Amino acid sequence: MATEDDLFDVFDGEVPQEEEEQAEVMPEVKAARPRSPSNSESTEEPPTKAVRSSTDEAASGESPEEAEQGRAEELMSEVTHEAYPSGENCLHECILPANWAKEKRLPKYEGEPAKTYPYTLDRFQSEAVSCLERSESVLVSAHTSAGKTTVAEYAIAMSMRDNQRVIYTSPIKALSNQKYRDLADEFGSDVGLMTGDVTINPNASCMIMTTEILRSMLYRGSDVCREVKWVIFDEVHYMRDRDRGVVWEETMILLPDTVRFVFLSATIPNAREFAEWICRIKHQPCHLIYTDYRPVPLQHYVYPSMGDGVYLTVDEKGKFREDNYGKAVEILEKNTEQASQSTKGLKSNKKKQQQHTKNSDLLKVVRMCSDRAYMPVIVFAFSKKECEQNALVLRNIDLVTQDEKALIGDVFENAMATLSPEDRELQQIQSMLGFLSRGIGIHHGGLLPILKEIVEILFQENLIKVLFCTETFAMGVNMPAKTVVFTSIQKWDGIERRTLNSGEYIQMAGRAGRRGKDDKGLVIIMLTDKVEPNTAKDMFLGDASRLDSQFYLGYNMLLNMLRLEGVDPNYLLERSFSQFQKDKGCIAAKERHSELSHKLEDASEELNKVTTEASQKMNFDVKMALTDAFQADQDLASAVEERRKIVTLPKYAIPFMNPGRLISLSKDGDWAMVIKCDKLAEDKGAADLDNSYVVDCIDEEGVVRSVPLRSLHKISRIRGQLPQAAQEPHNRTEAVKTQCKNMLKAILNHDNFKAHGLPELDPVNEMKIDGEEFGEVSKKMKNAENAKLSNRLMTVPQAERSQLMDLFTKRVHLHEEQTKCADILKNQNTVILRDELRSMKRVLRRLGFVDRNNVVLEKGKLACEISSCDEILLTELVFNNVFEGMSAEHIAALCSCLILDEKSEDATTPDNADLAKALDKMKVIAQDVATVMAECKVAGVDTSTYVEDHIRPQLVPAVVAWMEGKPFKDIMQTCEMYEGSVVRVMRRLEELLRELGMAAKLIGHKELEEKMVEGRTKLRRGIVFSASLYL
Repeated sequence: MATEDDLFDVFDGEVPQEEEEQAEVMPEVKAARPRSPSNSESTEEPPTKAVRSSTDEAASGESPEEAEQGRAEELMSEVTHEAYPSGENCLHECILPANWAKEKRLPKYEGEPAKTYPYTLDRFQSEAVSCLERSESVLVSAHTSAGKTTVAEYAIAMSMRDNQRVIYTSPIKALSNQKYRDLADEFGSDVGLMTGDVTINPNASCMIMTTEILRSMLYRGSDVCREVKWVIFDEVHYMRDRDRGVVWEETMILLPDTVRFVFLSATIPNAREFAEWICRIKHQPCHLIYTDYRPVPLQHYVYPSMGDGVYLTVDEKGKFREDNYGKAVEILEKNTEQASQSTKGLKSNKKKQQQHTKNSDLLKVVRMCSDRAYMPVIVFAFSKKECEQNALVLRNIDLVTQDEKALIGDVFENAMATLSPEDRELQQIQSMLGFLSRGIGIHHGGLLPILKEIVEILFQENLIKVLFCTETFAMGVNMPAKTVVFTSIQKWDGIERRTLNSGEYIQMAGRAGRRGKDDKGLVIIMLTDKVEPNTAKDMFLGDASRLDSQFYLGYNMLLNMLRLEGVDPNYLLERSFSQFQKDKGCIAAKERHSELSHKLEDASEELNKVTTEASQKMNFDVKMALTDAFQADQDLASAVEERRKIVTLPKYAIPFMNPGRLISLSKDGDWAMVIKCDKLAEDKGAADLDNSYVVDCIDEEGVVRSVPLRSLHKISRIRGQLPQAAQEPHNRTEAVKTQCKNMLKAILNHDNFKAHGLPELDPVNEMKIDGEEFGEVSKKMKNAENAKLSNRLMTVPQAERSQLMDLFTKRVHLHEEQTKCADILKNQNTVILRDELRSMKRVLRRLGFVDRNNVVLEKGKLACEISSCDEILLTELVFNNVFEGMSAEHIAALCSCLILDEKSEDATTPDNADLAKALDKMKVIAQDVATVMAECKVAGVDTSTYVEDHIRPQLVPAVVAWMEGKPFKDIMQTCEMYEGSVVRVMRRLEELLRELGMAAKLIGHKELEEKMVEGRTKLRRGIVFSASLYL
């Protein structure tokens, strides 16, 4: 049997002796301890690990590979599926442990309901209620506004009826506040709230909190976690959030198996996979109830820039109207071309003209919605700045009555009553009032929280007719509108400017249509750039985004697991959704590998038999000849591709992209006639100059297509007489397209071309391509062709030669696929992040957070309390006495450097000499931390950018000024950030000071604890910490 030391050795990997000896001291940084009583961590025994780790498998005689494979197979054999008849527009399955009792699974609940509704429940709602009354977990996956909240409310009512506790988690604090108001209105005083800065009625039966709060309570062994029966995870698709999704996974894994779950999610295509994972890790049934039914069907329209109307592109039955979309694109091309001609030679005015056109289009769309009673309208944009610019377009429009103005004024004044007179004079507040009084709202992350809440409340009361917002408004509390407008379907994602994917589009478009008020919801796309029909169709009708794990290891997570008895970090990794998805892929890959092995064996046997007979008949080694012939084919294909890449370089190809030129779009032909060749605009994300050209052409079916110049396969010498009308989008009628199609077919069906193929342009004599590189490619082609011609297989009759080559090629392809499958198995057949885990453990030893036996030391205990910033860096700052002798204001200002998440080119240096000196010391320590991490081979650590990524001092002056009592208005005059962004950082800073104060108390650092209390007191004032209007 494995010993405890063995368990830890497997977890940590081999540690060189010299590394263990210097584990207590950080290189080049004096590891001074803060003032605290002496401790005796070094005498503590390692906590007993009660869970089965990979060492147990090693001790049983299994190899690590066998153990991993066995674990994956065990995972897949643990569960079974049951499907239930559930009527139209509803799918109901149950994933349950294979050894679960086999009684009748789902009798309809006949008892007294815990809650009644004034309406008849939809089928998916009644199915979910039956699951809840059976005390079994359920995942409800449905569109926005479908009625998922009804299921959550029933779970709460049921818990209260049965005297059980229930936790309702939401992704962010703002949503927690909103949900608290809604549920308190519904269930009265037995509802409580816990966020980082507010606690209301903590002993209530129903507690609302963020997932981060629940995770923290689990690690601290809170009584609430031991008493809870149900946990509701609202908006569970947030698990795919890159930064915070891991917290959801961690929480689900750590919750006791006795807890039952209600998962509410937008439609996700792999909902069954998620339910399967829950069943496996919690050892309980999990029902999947899925519906793609929309209570209010959607119609999707396209408005082409500078157009006179909208075009129905997807009807309420989900049918894509390609003809209408084509008309919209044609009008866009026509209008764009005319606008381009009118501004030709006026480059300085081009951007200004484009913005003017966009503003004019937006005004037209809003006026149309107003005239046709399509209000309220949500207008989505993809930046804060664009959001505000769009609102300014309506500066002269008033959309509300006098009575509505009075109501808006009352709501606004009541909200402002909570602020000081000087805060009410803030520019952002005064500007917002001007918009709100005309029925126009703005909602984005740069707004003050109180303004966002005013906008939300007014919108829910139908007092805002047009709301300009960013895509974050599409998440969270249900606030639908009659109409949703997209000012663009192109967004910058941090890497490139691209078209929205279907998941993003579905999430935002889903806000259209109010149940019980609208018979249909309207979505209007303002089309400013040409988007191919297939791309548009994929966006409109594609699947929602998958729920894929974003699990990663953090030092806070690792230290908390090491500190808890009975929790092995490896055990947590094995139960992550990421590992589950990997294991499923592993099982599928193994089955495919087995299938390929059988096929390869049969193909090899057949090939051996045929080639042996052929060799005896022809007196030469046929298999060797086949090998040579196959290699010659590969060499020729490679050389042809190299030649194609040179021929399609813009400097050679563009002179020949004149109208009517025949070009081949694929290696199999797929001929088309050129209409024109254009260069992409610089802001559309072309990777380089050579890839920035697009060819518009008309194919053999009369369809106009846009293809990258570099993707062409052949350029023919033949040119057709393309009608002038085909070159002008506004004149390109169906009759013109048919004329072009017939002309192209006539050329392709010419006897000479049918027999010998279309002649290509001569690269050297006609395209004037010269140079060593092209000469080398031509040489490779000639050598490959000669090798083919000189192969002894050429003496074999054509039919027999083709049969032999087909058999040989089949065997080669099977072998290649089997090899790829084996590589996938090799990479998948391991626990995720195991190397990362070992590297991070080395870092913790090197820096003295744990000892060689993995006992969490004083540094580690402090880091366990920090989750608002880089816990390793902050702990090093404390233990290197950076904060020693500093005021609470200065400590808080330095801490703000660790939580600012907005990059800035402004390299701020504090005016105060002590602060500047401390900031320099912070940067030295950060660089040393990065060096240790890099030496321990932690993935993703760039020592050249670590300091600037982790220390951002832009708000140091603002924090000091605020804590010294300066008005917020004065602070914003010298700060370039949005008011809401500053408030968000200061609220996060208060949370960090609270964590650091608790950590200081835990390690006995009295002075630091007192300064953190003082700092929080000075920080918590005025508009920065104004109470939520929902509370």
